[in-house]
Amino acid sequence: MPQHLPPARPLTRRAFMKGGALAVVGTASIPTFLTRSVLAQATTAQAQGRKLVVIFQRGAADGLNVVVPYREPSYYQYRPYISIPAQQVIDLDGFFGLHPAMAPLKPLWDARHLAIVHASGSPDPTRSHFDAQDYMESGTPGVKATPDGWLNRALQAQDAACPDCAHTPFRAIALGPEVPRTLEGRIQTIALDNVHDFSVDSAPAAAGFAAMYDHSSDAVLHGTGEETFEAVRMLQSADPARYTPAAGADYPGGPFGNSLKQIAQLLKANLGVEAAFADIGGWDTHHDQGAAEGQLAGRLRDFSQGLAAFWTDMGDEAENVTIVTMSEFGRTCRENGTGGTDHGHANVMFILGGSVRGGRVHGRWPGLAPEQLYQGRDLDITTDFRQVLGEAAFRTLGARNLNLVFPQANLNRRNFLDILQV
Repeated sequence: MPQHLPPARPLTRRAFMKGGALAVVGTASIPTFLTRSVLAQATTAQAQGRKLVVIFQRGAADGLNVVVPYREPSYYQYRPYISIPAQQVIDLDGFFGLHPAMAPLKPLWDARHLAIVHASGSPDPTRSHFDAQDYMESGTPGVKATPDGWLNRALQAQDAACPDCAHTPFRAIALGPEVPRTLEGRIQTIALDNVHDFSVDSAPAAAGFAAMYDHSSDAVLHGTGEETFEAVRMLQSADPARYTPAAGADYPGGPFGNSLKQIAQLLKANLGVEAAFADIGGWDTHHDQGAAEGQLAGRLRDFSQGLAAFWTDMGDEAENVTIVTMSEFGRTCRENGTGGTDHGHANVMFILGGSVRGGRVHGRWPGLAPEQLYQGRDLDITTDFRQVLGEAAFRTLGARNLNLVFPQANLNRRNFLDILQV
């Protein structure tokens, strides 16, 4: 069947440079071009602050096989073939345990750097991947018209709390070919596909990019171009292409491990990164999910190895980093007829960092008895995902106006689970 492509759109203020592996979004007026001296001062100041890294598990991870409630009799009744045997679960607290493929995270749990929030998720009942991801990235469940992402608004709230704070073009970064929904908005964001592809002096794409901006009649777009090239110059000066991970930081092969390694590169290069985003796909396990081994186990191995390697790589600087993971919804409690699970409701979130009150499963567990299930089929939600993200934005980025970050959520400090220490 032939593909019907949409008509070409004129170049707008939201500009992408996919071929050169760099994208910048800035939909409001761009600040005066930053000089090298100002950038250096801002970089030093921001490098001393806390950083927030957000990981999206796209495809709806099966939270019940990720953090297993192995003391729940119903869990094994619902899943005769894909449940994790109790003797193979990595015990956490006598009730919950990690999937055996997640062994790299157990030392972080033991050191109380890793916390878990189970039965968390979006209150919107949709089972559509597209809608659920959109709602979680915008931070407005059930509202499709939201123009920006929650993490971009968190940075806007940070500006409101500290209007005189200086920032660099690397304030907000995403690993990928374009800016994700989570970071769309007024605050400029840079998307990096691969830091090794950057070149100002020799890349033909960079020359064409410069010419495009030089001849643009859009002053805001032109300003974005200038900041883009300043970002490239900063990146070259830091020379992350020569980066060697710290001893013991064994990143898994593949896109996710590479994304986390590059985030570590950028954070350790003191470029002024304050918020970073990466995602990992492959969680939609409708069939052949597997139990202790199989499709899900492979994803969890990459996921846990990547996070553990990132933590090791950051060394002492990990104390200033908070990582939060999320997925659009969980999976059904009962396995289906093809050895998998279908779209569910509540899920599990991980929070990793130096200020995390770790070694605990936070939130209220709703139970898995038939009468306790959501719509008779799914784990029920007892923690709105915005409570977790709101606390992370407040205590990591200093975003005080949570009504701006998550409108209509009625968030305040009383809603926090106290996952992060002040």
